[in-house]
Amino acid sequence: MEPRVQYAKTSDGVNIAYSVTGEGPPLVHLSWFPLSALQAEWQITPEVRPWYERLAETRMLVRYDCRGTGLSERDVTDFSVDARILDLEAIVDRLHLERFALFASLHSGPVAIAYAARHPGRVSQLVLWHAYALGSDFSQSPQVQGTRAVLDKDWHTFTETAAHALVVGWKEGELAQRVAVLFRESIAQEAMQAFVPVGNEVDLTDLLPQVRVPTLVLHRRELSVLSLNVARGVAARIPDARLALLEGAAMLPYVGNMKAALDAIDEFLSGDTEPVPSVPSGTAVILFADIVDSTALTERMGDAAFREKARALDEALRAAIRECEGTPIEGKLLGDGLMAVFTSARQAIEAALACGRAGNDGGLPLHLGLHAGDVIREEDGNVYGGAVNIAARIAAASAPGEVLVSETVRSLARTSAGVSFEDRGEQALKGVLEPQRLFAIKTT
Repeated sequence: MEPRVQYAKTSDGVNIAYSVTGEGPPLVHLSWFPLSALQAEWQITPEVRPWYERLAETRMLVRYDCRGTGLSERDVTDFSVDARILDLEAIVDRLHLERFALFASLHSGPVAIAYAARHPGRVSQLVLWHAYALGSDFSQSPQVQGTRAVLDKDWHTFTETAAHALVVGWKEGELAQRVAVLFRESIAQEAMQAFVPVGNEVDLTDLLPQVRVPTLVLHRRELSVLSLNVARGVAARIPDARLALLEGAAMLPYVGNMKAALDAIDEFLSGDTEPVPSVPSGTAVILFADIVDSTALTERMGDAAFREKARALDEALRAAIRECEGTPIEGKLLGDGLMAVFTSARQAIEAALACGRAGNDGGLPLHLGLHAGDVIREEDGNVYGGAVNIAARIAAASAPGEVLVSETVRSLARTSAGVSFEDRGEQALKGVLEPQRLFAIKTT
């Protein structure tokens, strides 16, 4: 059924077109900005219909055209994240939605991330499809740079090129031509020109750790416009986010294997909708990692180059930790040490080994240590206690790339971790009263 279009007015006076289909728990589907045209999309690219029909089978699906696009008010110039949040707020307030799930893709991703961070009580779940938190992750890709070069010169050529190179892929010629038509129906050249510099300047990386709602990050492995590392970085920085990698290269989920994306979303949305719990006080397995000789590396590489590599490694480590069901502790950054807690010694060891490989691959080898004991968590998310100090000292005693564990961790994991332990004997650790018997992890 073609969407029935209604209107809501934002607090800054912009009329926003929206539609509602289906019944059940609400899912607010942010616009495919700039491909945002409720009725034109339905008519020009009917491939999208099964996507929306499946999403609305068991839930209330809310869609809308972003300001400056589709059937919403076109005469606008402010496309900032804060301005586009007003569009979302107008819709959910108009529908009196107290709590709802959000789906966002690409340029709508920052809007959803910022809203979820600011209003965790209203967002039940967050689904991010090919989304970014840092605008330059998208704008600096070669495909985007090449396409952007013709935006000011020829609008028709720009939309045709963008549809083929960025959205659908060169193999989908006929569909890409229709997507180009949809592009021109959705937004004017002047509005697109106004958005580009705003999108380039987006930087919400500091907000990612503040997203305290269950989050699913979806990304197609072969997508070249937005690096897989971007998805890993977003998932790594959002507490307890899930990363699901799908096959394919198309930007739009309804091109290619749509079923895999829908299955992943359905499974996620049918799960727990409670806010992400904090790590409880009590016994935990603690992983501590620190870059080997970071001071010398900074002097040799230069501060900017070192911090860039350290940031990339930090994201890789957080992703590895989450994949092993651990919780990275915010406030602990590489150079000062990255810390994570686990409820399983086996998973902690798997994560430590993965972190060691990531450090070696990134040219920043790590000291790695594991210990188990009681921890106390503060309101700001930090974890402290004697066990944390011991884990840090064990890490400092390890050789570059080596994982050292305490006797406690070895006892917990010796029959389940699938590794062997080399006894390093009792060692005196700085600031620890009693010597600790340490073991090195051996994988072969």
